[in-house]
Amino acid sequence: MLDAFLVVGGSVLTLFLLMSVGFLFGRMGLLSGETLSQVSRVLLYVVTPCIMLTSFEVERTPQTQGQLLTALIAMVGVYILYMALSLILFPREGEAHKGILRFAAVYGNAGFMGLPLIQSALGDEAMIAAVVGLAVFNTVTWTQGRALIGGRSELSLKKLALNPGILGFAGGLLLFFTGWRLPGPVDAAVGYLGSMNTPLAMVVIGGQMAQADLRKVFSTRKLYLVSAVKLLGLPLLTALVLLPFRVDPVVFTATVILAGCPTAGATSLFAQSMGKDAALAAQQITLSTLLCLATLPAAAVLAQLLAAG
Repeated sequence: MLDAFLVVGGSVLTLFLLMSVGFLFGRMGLLSGETLSQVSRVLLYVVTPCIMLTSFEVERTPQTQGQLLTALIAMVGVYILYMALSLILFPREGEAHKGILRFAAVYGNAGFMGLPLIQSALGDEAMIAAVVGLAVFNTVTWTQGRALIGGRSELSLKKLALNPGILGFAGGLLLFFTGWRLPGPVDAAVGYLGSMNTPLAMVVIGGQMAQADLRKVFSTRKLYLVSAVKLLGLPLLTALVLLPFRVDPVVFTATVILAGCPTAGATSLFAQSMGKDAALAAQQITLSTLLCLATLPAAAVLAQLLAAG
């Protein structure tokens, strides 16, 4: 157990060291908010679809096909649970902040934090489950998630259909089920772009953390409550719900890791675009990201122990 904790903890620590580069550059004024926004767009619109394409360039066997189907069922199931949970959390919170806190408590950083950690801790064999989780995450955050923060008027099927994560997932499925492969030079370029996700995403997260007011981050009580739900309650609930179904161990562990990821960066992006309290969202993202250094290895080890049992 200790060995597993140290392996995952080492992976999380590596990600934090990469974040520190962005944090230091942000504090020194070398990474502006506009720059971070532009790099985030590169990650969202280019790097993420490339990861999905390369992850599905594997031989379609009964094992990989079964893992894909299992991951899809598991991810859809748990996200339905998360959506239901989001509707009952923090009932006494004011309307100005309720939606942001509910979103922050159930939607984690699946792309920027989840994918790198799963690849580092579980290897490439877990990436099919990881990208399936990312696709489901994109679907629910751009529908129910946006409605949580901005109301039903923010629902947009057009934005969902044109979401790069969804398009990349569709392209990956096409490659997986047809057996087609990208031409050599194109495949190499897509691979290089996909490999940028871990370092570039961590630098962006670090830069975003540098812009937060750390005094408010550590002194606002409700942020700790939201972080407890996100980092402790959600992975535990996910593990307990999936355990009786005895799903594939790789899928099980990947799903719990995604559940234990810190608050999604989309919380701040959505809040800002809808005229809500983006500062509160940024503070929650920062606190949960810092706290996950301790909680995420524990969630991953718990998942591995339960999956092995």
